[in-house]
Amino acid sequence: MLKNEKCIEWMGHAGNADSCMAFLKQQLPDVILMDISMPGISGIELCKLVREQYPSVFIIGLSTFNQQSFIQKMLDNGASGYVLKNATQQELMEAIETVAAGQTYLSDEVASVLRKEDNDALPVITRREKEVLGLISEGMTNNEIAQRLFISITTVDTHRKNLLTKFNVKNTALLIRIATQLAII
Repeated sequence: MLKNEKCIEWMGHAGNADSCMAFLKQQLPDVILMDISMPGISGIELCKLVREQYPSVFIIGLSTFNQQSFIQKMLDNGASGYVLKNATQQELMEAIETVAAGQTYLSDEVASVLRKEDNDALPVITRREKEVLGLISEGMTNNEIAQRLFISITTVDTHRKNLLTKFNVKNTALLIRIATQLAII
């Protein structure tokens, strides 16, 4: 969507954290559009790593996740902006120009989510995340869950990381405890 924009020099793309870090050793862009969901290290973790090692690079979170926990963690880890994947070309251009000028950019929907005062509401989880959560609570490993649901281990790991983020916990034991307390499982 941005490759043909005259004021944008498209330098390339990376599909995971390792290729992103290798790319940054060769070329240093002004702005990175960073997805949260990626194999291995999440975009949230990668954002922090990039900002620590390359503080001059601005990062815009680009995701389908519009939950407060994802947005806040991305911003806490150094992102200068956050845009949903349904953004228009014009909105992406505005986001890039804004963060390149050293300011923060949040799409309207993202800003609205952050303004919500009811942060104690139940986390919004997908049907698949609920399935994975239930299987985790049964003590299944990622490999066992992957086999049961006919998905890859990487996908299970991504669901597990997303659940930890959505519930704002650091480990599976707390995830299960809170999900049980909230009667989600």
